[in-house]
Amino acid sequence: ANIFLGRERRTAMGLLDDTTMERESAELLAELECPVDPRTPAGSLRVGDQQLLEIAKAVSLASDVLIMDEPTSALTDAEVARLDRVIARLRARGVTILYISHKMDEVFRLADRITVLRDGRVVTTVDRTATTPREITSWMVGRDIAAHDFHGSRSPGAEVLAIRSLTLPWPDHPRGYRLKDVSLELRAGEILGVAGLMGAGRTELLETIFGAAEPTWTGEILLDGRSVRFSHPADACAAGIAMVTEDRKRLGLFPDLDVAANVSLCSLNEAVRGGLLSRSREESLVAGPLRETGVKTPGPHAAITGLSGGNQQKCIIGRWLLVKPRVLLLDDPTRGIDVGAKAELYTLIDRLCREGLAVILTSSELPELLALADRIIVLSEGRLTAEFPRAAATEQKIMEAATGATT
Repeated sequence: ANIFLGRERRTAMGLLDDTTMERESAELLAELECPVDPRTPAGSLRVGDQQLLEIAKAVSLASDVLIMDEPTSALTDAEVARLDRVIARLRARGVTILYISHKMDEVFRLADRITVLRDGRVVTTVDRTATTPREITSWMVGRDIAAHDFHGSRSPGAEVLAIRSLTLPWPDHPRGYRLKDVSLELRAGEILGVAGLMGAGRTELLETIFGAAEPTWTGEILLDGRSVRFSHPADACAAGIAMVTEDRKRLGLFPDLDVAANVSLCSLNEAVRGGLLSRSREESLVAGPLRETGVKTPGPHAAITGLSGGNQQKCIIGRWLLVKPRVLLLDDPTRGIDVGAKAELYTLIDRLCREGLAVILTSSELPELLALADRIIVLSEGRLTAEFPRAAATEQKIMEAATGATT
């Protein structure tokens, strides 16, 4: 139905010809390496298969031009490789593809020519072979971005958080657990990086600490040496733990509220006067976090949906800074934002750490962890398989531990 929506095949009697549509859909999906039954509801498909469903629709239209807007933002490595093969076949057919991405490896792997936009204007168009990723990023942000390394003068303090033998059951899965016997320590003024492939348990680890996971976990979580077990994120927040979620649009932002309301959400009591919310107090309350995090916005009452992904993420971090946390959990915080905004977030995270905040940072990008983290732990299928001090960590060592390839 999705592939032929609005141009359904019909029988000679004018009835829907489901048999023909299912047969043609199956042929299209097979061509795109998408082994999905055409009768499967589209909403139940994985994101990667939903992407290919949209491409199948375009192929069925015999489109000459296909626009792909950040098509790999939520795909696994295997799904990305499959999409690359599909793109190669479409190009061989003569289809022109406009591929929008902020991932330099994709751009340089797939593109023939590259056009750079900044602030709604075309900066330049160049042949891929005539430029470099560093030159492209400098055009994107209007300045040169040097390699980031923030480890120089950090001095981690006392232990703030410790986890002992944390296990999170997964009853309906053959493995039986999402996390198994995970232990770690975190100190004030330290960034602990968490690496792992998709499904390794990175998000589940942070959600368990934050009281957002199923309360079936076993083990022990210690905050300042005291055993805690949060049944709700509000309890974790009250204890000084904050979390920036991986999916900011679904779990972090309130799209119907403006910038000020999104930032003040966890501190509304401070903006109340006589039992009513005072707009002037709210504006004063959020002014500091907006300034401190460097949010670029027309004003505190601008629509949060009108901001860039990087500025939305800064608003969420600003929200948590208002509650003065001691531990900040960052779940893939730069996912889906451009390279310039990433550099600004790196600087912000580093500054907060130097001010004494203890940070646990997960990321799907290894260079990000290597640039920011003091130590890196690696999860593989729910288990902690390695821990590296920053000086000993390399992408190869981390990937070996993440894939179980260590000897």
